[in-house]
Amino acid sequence: MNACFRLLLACAGLLGLTACSDPQQENTIRQWGFIYCGQDTPWTFNPQLTDGGHTADSLAAQIFDRLLQLDPISHLPQPALASSWTVSEDGLEYTFTLRQDVRFQRTPDFSPTRRFNAEDVLFSFQRVIDPKHPYHAVSGGHYPWFESQSFHRLIERIKIIDAHHIKFILTRPDNAFLSTIASSYAAIHSAEYADQLLRQGHPDQIDTRPVGTGPFYMDEYQPHDLIRLKRHSYYWRGAPFMGQVVFDISSRGTGTLAKLLNHECDVLSSPVASQLPVIKNDPEFDLIAQNAMNVAFLAINNSIPALQDGRVRQAINLAINRENLLNSVYYGTGTKAKTLLPPMSWAHDKNLPDVRYDPVKAQQFLKEAGYDRNLHLILAVPMEPRPYNPSPRKTAELIQADLRAVGIEVTLLLQDRPLRPGSKAQQSIDLTLTGWVADNGDPDNFLRPLLSCSAKQAGLNVANWCNLQFDNLLELASRTTQLEQRLDYYQYAQEILQDEVPVIPLAHGVHYQIHHQSLQGLHLSPFGTRSFSNVYRSE
Repeated sequence: MNACFRLLLACAGLLGLTACSDPQQENTIRQWGFIYCGQDTPWTFNPQLTDGGHTADSLAAQIFDRLLQLDPISHLPQPALASSWTVSEDGLEYTFTLRQDVRFQRTPDFSPTRRFNAEDVLFSFQRVIDPKHPYHAVSGGHYPWFESQSFHRLIERIKIIDAHHIKFILTRPDNAFLSTIASSYAAIHSAEYADQLLRQGHPDQIDTRPVGTGPFYMDEYQPHDLIRLKRHSYYWRGAPFMGQVVFDISSRGTGTLAKLLNHECDVLSSPVASQLPVIKNDPEFDLIAQNAMNVAFLAINNSIPALQDGRVRQAINLAINRENLLNSVYYGTGTKAKTLLPPMSWAHDKNLPDVRYDPVKAQQFLKEAGYDRNLHLILAVPMEPRPYNPSPRKTAELIQADLRAVGIEVTLLLQDRPLRPGSKAQQSIDLTLTGWVADNGDPDNFLRPLLSCSAKQAGLNVANWCNLQFDNLLELASRTTQLEQRLDYYQYAQEILQDEVPVIPLAHGVHYQIHHQSLQGLHLSPFGTRSFSNVYRSE
């Protein structure tokens, strides 16, 4: 789609104009909206149904609010739709006071007759945890992030006290509970909208035509082309400055950089590292960076017979030249990962030894295991650049060369979209190049969704690894109120991962974003993209 046609779409959606050819009309578009590119086509607009990607990382902050939000500096939960909360002495009851001035979005499909209240909170979480809920099975009934946390086992009951107070009763103490409900996955939906769709016989539209309380509502979706969001004029924090945001989802890679340079888009998310020198010194664009809570890693499928041998996993680990990855893929912007937890995590075990590059030792392990020849593995490679891996294909090709050097032949399976969690196709893959962007600052948010036994059952644990000792450590860490004890549990868990090697941590990336210098108010968070409600044009 060319630049003129994109500008035509922007004009038509915002102002009802019939053409965008003259400079005055183009200037109007730049003043009242912007185009954001560098993302893939989402399969749902409900973050509850995902385990990451565009929906959770970028869209959720625009369409939905949560009960709480995370401070980007302290990583601590802060008020959002809940203005305050109390916790019982035994840590089992959390009572939230809800704001009374919050309106849901008015869309072409829905006109709300009431404001946000406790019924909406109950609906949003009950759908996830109750298999008998009328919406639980809608859109597949799979909530991978919540399932990986065993959220349904954590919540004993959710009780409405009155319209503006709601209580969560837990089955056990959980130090990560507040951070969990502050994550982008814990989106609050409209119960009134859900009832309307159920009466109309179209409950699935709650996930394809979403309604939230966020700063923008979804106005238009053209798969593999664009997503248009428009201003929620009655947003409880104040109406956004911009009248619309258009997500260009039609291409990726160098194509998105060309669109930025040609002024077909205003913001480029997660540029490829090799693109940074092209743009860094251009006065027309600003480059912002955020040290992110993320990790790129190679998941080893522990259900494959050859990979069940710990010596083979160790051999793969020793064969990968991480310094080469940092220089050739991250261009010096990333840091070497020796554990899943990034250095900015308070539980990061800095005393763990660095993983060395030792192809000779790798060959020795393979020979001892009987796989020094004729070992052929398939490596799945999602192609979309992410903050933790700015060039997945190049990373995969370097790993392929490293493993070939020690006698392991690797076939790359390049994917425009990653395989669905828990699918048969995913479970048959030997290796998966993947990663994780944390949703909160708690160490549990890395370790439990990626490697717990519950995550394996949910399909989010692509390593298909389950270790009861590891799970017990996570459970103990979630229950204790002593921070020093929690730290000991998490560090012991990291030692198990380094010994067992179910996954191979590669690097921690920096989240970059490039935007036209006229845009102000764009910010990044360690946990993903923040709301665009305060973005405006300075010219």
